[in-house]
Parts: sequence; C-alpha cells; structure tokens
Amino acid sequence: MDLRHEIKHEINYSDLITIRQRLSAVAYPDPHTIDGKYFIRSLYFDNIADKALMEKINGLSRREKFRIRYYNGDTSVIHLEKKSKIDHLGNKQSAPLTAQQAQSIVDGDTEWMLSSEYPLVRELYSKMQTEGIAPKTIVDYTREPFIYPAGNVRVTLDYNIRSGMRCTDFLDPHCVTIPVSDSIILEVKWDGFLPDIIRDAAALADRREGAFSKYAACRIYG
Repeated sequence: MDLRHEIKHEINYSDLITIRQRLSAVAYPDPHTIDGKYFIRSLYFDNIADKALMEKINGLSRREKFRIRYYNGDTSVIHLEKKSKIDHLGNKQSAPLTAQQAQSIVDGDTEWMLSSEYPLVRELYSKMQTEGIAPKTIVDYTREPFIYPAGNVRVTLDYNIRSGMRCTDFLDPHCVTIPVSDSIILEVKWDGFLPDIIRDAAALADRREGAFSKYAACRIYG
C-alpha cells in the first residue's frame, strides 16, 4: 500500500484569501478545474452501527471508508474510492464505475459486483454482504486544488459543505442538499517530502492541525 502524508487545518475566510494568493504564486492549479475550482459530489458508505463515522469520531489511528464520487456534475466519469488512514498517512484506491453501475449500487442491485474486473468493486461487495455496508449520505462541496511536482504535493481548499441528509440518490441533480458547516478546510498531501516553498505558502502561525471530517459533519442530521 502506497501511503502519503496528510495534514488538515480548519481555517477562516481571511486565511483562505491569504493562502490562495500565496499558492497561486508558487503552485499550479489542477488542470481539471473550471475557473480554478470544481464541485465534488460524493456518496459515502457506512454500516448500521456507523462504523466509519465512529472510527473517525473516536480518533482511531487505523480506519477506512468507501465512497463513490464525480465532479462538476459529470456522471460520465465516476469512481469508487476507498480511503485508508494510518495515523497521519493516507492511501486512496480507486476503480471506475459507469452511471448505471453506480445507480445499481444505490438501488441495492449488487450481484454484478461479484464478477467485476476491479478488485475494489469486489471488496466493496464483500463488505456490503459481510459487514452490512450500504450507501449512507451525500456530501457536496467546492474545492480549489493546487499541485506542485516536487514531492507530488497537492493542496486543497474545501468549502460550501452540504449534506444530502438521508438522500442517497446522488446521481439525481435535483436531490436537495443543505449547508451543514461554514468551515473551510485546508489539506496538504505529499509523498516523501514537503518542499519548503509549499510549507511556507500554506503556513498559518495560529492554526493547529485538526481532524475535521466532511462526512461526519454531513451526518449531523442522521
């Protein structure tokens, strides 16, 4: 498993403006953005005991969660993802899904997953059967991403976090979501080293590393 370093800070709007200006001068915008940002819609999975949610709330050093995600309302490119955390190190595995396959998972039609060519799809199927994992809630937000080649660095600014509450039909563009937090999340990820130029650009003297979870925030209504 390839692990990347991850740190996260909850910041305010003034911090956002400052860091955006700094990063714009030294890093590069993600080429997939539209006007420097994109809209992310994810569907998170959990079991009846809220295992993923409780692992996050209780601060377990080793945890994982599954989600399905697409960007900018484009359902022609959808990915199943598994995020794993070991302390401050993270790993993300991904497998493509068609819109029809994603909808079938939402609808509980999952037998086809057992014969998928992608191990991650088969793993999710297995855990849906053995652990009771199922679609739980939609999480929407806006992201401003920056990249820096040395160290394979990715810095993101996330805000406008919204919850689908108990709605799981995340392919429906008319699914109602509501704002759940005015938090702005700064996240920095890198491989072997974090270049000083990025460390300085993202530095805030009075901000401590945090553990804000968009998924946990979106579960406030159940």
